[in-house]
Amino acid sequence: MQISLEKHVITKVGRRIVPFIMLLYFVAYLDRVNIGFAALSMNHDIGLSQAAFGLGAGIFFIGYFLFEVPSNLILHRVGARMWIARIMVTWGLISAAMAFVEGPISFYVLRFFLGVAEAGFFPGIILYLSYWFPARYRARIIALFMAAVPLSIAIGSPISGALMSLDGLLGFHGWQWMFILEAVPAIILGGVVLSYMTDRPEKATWLTSEERHWLIKEMDNEQQEIKQKNSHDESHGVFRALVDPRILILALIYLGTSAGLYTLGIWSPQIIAEFGVTPMMTGFINALPPVAAVIAMLLWARHSDKTGERSWHVVIACIVAAIGLLLASQATGLVAVVAALVVVNVGVSSAKAPLWSMPTQFLTGASAAAGIAAINSIGNLGGFLGPAIIGAIKSYTGSYEGGLIVVAVFLITSACLVLVLKQMQKKALPDTAAIKTEL
Repeated sequence: MQISLEKHVITKVGRRIVPFIMLLYFVAYLDRVNIGFAALSMNHDIGLSQAAFGLGAGIFFIGYFLFEVPSNLILHRVGARMWIARIMVTWGLISAAMAFVEGPISFYVLRFFLGVAEAGFFPGIILYLSYWFPARYRARIIALFMAAVPLSIAIGSPISGALMSLDGLLGFHGWQWMFILEAVPAIILGGVVLSYMTDRPEKATWLTSEERHWLIKEMDNEQQEIKQKNSHDESHGVFRALVDPRILILALIYLGTSAGLYTLGIWSPQIIAEFGVTPMMTGFINALPPVAAVIAMLLWARHSDKTGERSWHVVIACIVAAIGLLLASQATGLVAVVAALVVVNVGVSSAKAPLWSMPTQFLTGASAAAGIAAINSIGNLGGFLGPAIIGAIKSYTGSYEGGLIVVAVFLITSACLVLVLKQMQKKALPDTAAIKTEL
C-alpha cells in the first residue's frame, strides 16, 4: 500500500511540475545562447571581432555570478512562484532589448544585465525540486529538467535559423527579429508562473490530503536525516555552506562542465557554418547532436539513481565530453565535426544530473539555497571562460583547435576533482552504510 501510494504521488507530482519547469528552462536557455546564431550576421553588422564576441557572450556569467547567491536566498524566503516569475519577465525584456545593440559596449552591457536578470533561476529550480522529490528520485528528475537544454538546441536551432531569414522585414535585421520574437515566451510565461506554480507541498491543493500528508512527512524525514548527519558538520548554516570545501570543489567541477556546455551552445553554429552551409541548414545540423544527448542523459541519470552512485557517473561523462572536444579539434570535414559534437553533447549533458544530485545530500534549508547558488554561480564562470577563450584563440590563430583543447582540459580537471571529492566524503563519513545515496 505504502509503495503504491509513493509511486502514485511521485508520478502525480512529476507530471504537474516537471513538464512546466522544462518549458521554463527551454525558453531560458534559448534566450541565453541564441547569440550563437545572431553572430552569423550580427558581428558584421555592429562591428564585433571574434574576440569581442567571445568576451560579450561570456560576460553574461559575470552578472550571473555576482547576483546568484542573493537571488537564491530571496527565492528561499519569498517562494519560488513570485521569484521565478520576476526572473522570467526581467530576462525576457532584456533579451528583447538585445535586438537594439549598436556596438561592443552596448553588447557587453546588455549581456551583463541579462546575467543579472536570470541569476537564481537554475539553482532556484534545483532547490525547488528538493522540496518535492526524495533524493532517491532526484537524479532522474533533474535529468528531465535539464533535458530542456539539449532540447532547446535541437528545437531552437532550426527556429533561430529560420528567424534569421527574416532579414530586411520592416527594416530589421534577421538577428533583431530573432531576439525580439524569442523573448516573448519568457515574458508571457512569467505571468503563467504566478497562477500555476506551487511553492511547497503544504500548499498543493491539487494533491489529496492523503497524498499531501505522505509527501510532507517523507520530505520532513529526509531533511531531518540530513540535519542529523551534518549536526557536527561545518556545512550547517548559510555562511558555513559557502565556505564548505565540498561546495568549492563542486563549483570547480561544474565550471569545467559549464565551459563545455557553453562552448557548444555559443560556438557550434559558427563552427558548422564554416563549412559553407546556410543559417537555415546550420540550424538543422546543429539540432542533431542534442537529440542523442537527451536520450543519453536520461538513461545515465536513471542508472545513477538505480545504483545510488554519483561520482563515477560524473567522471565518465566528463571524460567522454573531453574526448569529443579533442576529436572536434582535429576534425576536418562536416560529418566528422558533427560526430564529434554528438560525443561532446552526450558527455556534457550526462554529467549534469548526477552532479546536481550531490549537494542536496548534505545541505538543507537556507544552507542549501546558498550552497546550490554558490556552486552554480562559481561554476557558471566556465560559461564565461569557455566562450572567451575560444574567441581569443580563434582571433589569434584563425582556428578553433587550440580553444577546444583548452576546454577539454577543463573537463578532464573536473573528472579528477570528482575523485578528490569522493575521497573527502569517505574520510568524513567512514560509515558509508548509513548513507542511502553514495557520492
